[in-house]
Amino acid sequence: MRAGHRVRLAVNLANGSTLAGAGIALAGGARLAQAPDGLLTGTGYRLPVPAVPAFTMGCVIVTRRDSLPPDTALFRHEARHTTQYAWCGGLLMLPLYFAAAGASWVLSGDFGAWNMFERLAGLADGGYADHPLRPALRSVLRRVRGANETGQPAAVRGDRGPGPEPAGRAGPSATASP
Repeated sequence: MRAGHRVRLAVNLANGSTLAGAGIALAGGARLAQAPDGLLTGTGYRLPVPAVPAFTMGCVIVTRRDSLPPDTALFRHEARHTTQYAWCGGLLMLPLYFAAAGASWVLSGDFGAWNMFERLAGLADGGYADHPLRPALRSVLRRVRGANETGQPAAVRGDRGPGPEPAGRAGPSATASP
């Protein structure tokens, strides 16, 4: 196991998120098994919430599936979330994640598309679609960025273009070149 994975495991054990993950997996009827890089998988989860194919708590990846092989995109996606738990201080990740999901919904109408945790874990690997911003927000963003419909910078009042390059510092010693 790489040093970074050992650190992640130790941090998630210390902050209690792995213990909480194991408890939730067992409460949902999942079978716990060791996985690579210090992770655990809980397969066969039977509780109705959360309504996703897999979720992570600490170093425990929980799924309704009978197996979740480590060479799958979904496993890699969930493994990235285990590192996020370590960086966020364990269970503190839950309110941060839900706030990011809410912001994503406000921005796009989808809980995952603009959720920074899902984006950093790989949207496609987690089965999420990349939705555009809501039309009203795209319009606001274009105005804020100063871009028109073609994506080019909009003209600013009084802007006459780049003009000639300055010849240098003006003053009594400045001379014009031929």
